[in-house]
Amino acid sequence: MESRSAAARVIDRFFEFSLLGMLAAGYFAVAGSGYLDWPTAALTLMGLCLRGLMVAGVVELEFSNRLVALVTLGYILFYPLDYLFVSGTFLQATVHLVCFLAVLKILTAKTNRDYTYVKMIAVLELLAAAVLSIRLSFFAYLALFLLLAIAAFSSGEIRRSAQLRRAVVRGGLAAFPRRLAALTVFLFSGILVLTTGMFFVLPRTARAALDRFVPQKYHLPGFTNGITLGQIGEIKRSSAPVMHIKAWPESEGLLDVKWRGAALSRFDGRRWDNPPGRADLELPIEHGVLMVNRNYYRAPTRPGRTLVYTVHLNDIASDTLFIAGTPQTISIDVPFVELTRAGSFTVPELGGRGAGLTYGVYSFLEDETAAVQATPEPLSPRMRAELLQLPAIDPRIAALARNMTAGAREEAEKAEKIEYHLRHDYGYTLELLPKTVPDPLANFLFDRKKGHCEYFASAMAVMLRTLGIPSRVVTGFQSGVYNPITHLQVVRASDAHSWVEAWIQGHGWMTYDPTPPDPRAAVMGLMARMSLFFDAAEQFWQDWVVSYDLDRQIVLASRMDAGARRISFHWFSRDWLDPAVRAAAPWAPAAGFGGALAILSFVFGREAVARCKRRMRVRRMARGEGQASDATLLYERMLGSLARRGFQKPPWLTPGEFARVLPPTEVRGLVQELTAFYNEFRFGGRREVAPQMMELLERLERTH
Repeated sequence: MESRSAAARVIDRFFEFSLLGMLAAGYFAVAGSGYLDWPTAALTLMGLCLRGLMVAGVVELEFSNRLVALVTLGYILFYPLDYLFVSGTFLQATVHLVCFLAVLKILTAKTNRDYTYVKMIAVLELLAAAVLSIRLSFFAYLALFLLLAIAAFSSGEIRRSAQLRRAVVRGGLAAFPRRLAALTVFLFSGILVLTTGMFFVLPRTARAALDRFVPQKYHLPGFTNGITLGQIGEIKRSSAPVMHIKAWPESEGLLDVKWRGAALSRFDGRRWDNPPGRADLELPIEHGVLMVNRNYYRAPTRPGRTLVYTVHLNDIASDTLFIAGTPQTISIDVPFVELTRAGSFTVPELGGRGAGLTYGVYSFLEDETAAVQATPEPLSPRMRAELLQLPAIDPRIAALARNMTAGAREEAEKAEKIEYHLRHDYGYTLELLPKTVPDPLANFLFDRKKGHCEYFASAMAVMLRTLGIPSRVVTGFQSGVYNPITHLQVVRASDAHSWVEAWIQGHGWMTYDPTPPDPRAAVMGLMARMSLFFDAAEQFWQDWVVSYDLDRQIVLASRMDAGARRISFHWFSRDWLDPAVRAAAPWAPAAGFGGALAILSFVFGREAVARCKRRMRVRRMARGEGQASDATLLYERMLGSLARRGFQKPPWLTPGEFARVLPPTEVRGLVQELTAFYNEFRFGGRREVAPQMMELLERLERTH
């Protein structure tokens, strides 16, 4: 009874840990999608950890059925409120419900029916993650879920069988988890290989389901309508990729450019945006290409260089087109784009969901250090007044601007001095303000004296306006990093940036960046390098799994066909095939003999080795040098001889009982003597009785 109880505990613990792992894999798959709010994620994780402690025997908790029923009823009443007022979407509220049920059931599960419900909840978690997530991490969680699911279902069946039938387990208890885990890994590998083949052959529809049923949750602010001081600092805390750029011709990226998003002209002391008024210009796309007419976009006035690149926006990007330089043509698959009065391009029909948008740009990047070759057109009075507008600001800001530009006469020189002082007299930090201050700009310039990019850009733009120089704040991204694995330039949310564009008399629009370098950007450690490998894997996942449609199937098939043709042509070329055949001909008999020997060894080698080992053990026992475990070999030989005579030993009889129930013949006497010697050899450690057992076995085999 004690051995059975120990076996049951081993099986139960293996089963419960496997089931807990299934839930955890589903939970992390949902949490990794980014659609799970932090209170729900934290509470669910706490429930999983608590159940893990309960299974391990560290914590003992009991929940009454009445309490569970009341809590469940309370959440059922809360569910409509969650849908209407908290989550706002059916899918989000349903995810909350699934997480609640998962925690409740895993903490209170006792019966087989409870465990069945837990399995269903784990499957629902994974299905929710399949709809919500389109990232590579989902595949890892799917693989982990499959592995743990096989372990849970197989151990669950063993557990149920053990409950239905009482059987004595004589051995193998210590190795049970190892054997079951090995079987689990074997089944998991087979299932994963089969499903992976289907996964990469069938077109992916997760993106369509996501776009249809789930609104984009994470929308980058500040690149279209406006930005509040401190917002970019929050964005820069994330390292999620925003866009991938391919430069043409092949190069190591465009690391010396800024990716211009929105230009903002109105400032109210806390927020930058654009005033209402003239409508944005709607530009139709003809045959997939927009020719940027200089009549409605500023023309370059200085020499420079041409840029050709393709941009792919990721899931968290906005509907703004991020462009380096002055665009000449834009290749994009949308009906039209809008051009704002500040020279920004947007795709309003995306509704702030630019995920997956790809566009190519042919642009011209001016060298602002070169001399002006063409006189820029002057600003209109309305635009000039808009770019000089100021709210009620701290008078010390204007005084500081005059002090920083003391001795400068030209507007360009004044702008350069302000840029220099801000970059060298102030510090960079991503730490947010601990509390709201009445005047964040004055607090930055005179009290805190450190901040991130939009504080520096706002300070410079405001100080330029106090000096009568039209200016605006521009938001976008800077540089990024080149990934040599994918040959793509990766721009992350942490590369979000803001800078200043100022209208300088005689020069036109000039770009200034008063923000000092981020000290973290100079550190290219192991984690940063590893992130490039993860990004390459993520790109493969996005290109060949999430976006793998019929067109990509055709491309892949054509590439494989072309590759096969090249390989066939190379490998079967007679230029080298004939000499290779002539050189290998003398070795053909030896190779054939070796191959045949290898096949025979594979087929019969294991049995031959086992026979050799048995003979060696028999010889040791004949010399009285056997081990206690060798007694089993002799006893099994005796059982085999009896089986040929028609005497089968039932598994529920001990060796002594079996010897006593045999018919009273000479065979019975020999078996009783052999059994006595077996017990002395096996359990008494008397190796010297082995030769006597072998003599008795020979007598038994000769007896009729």
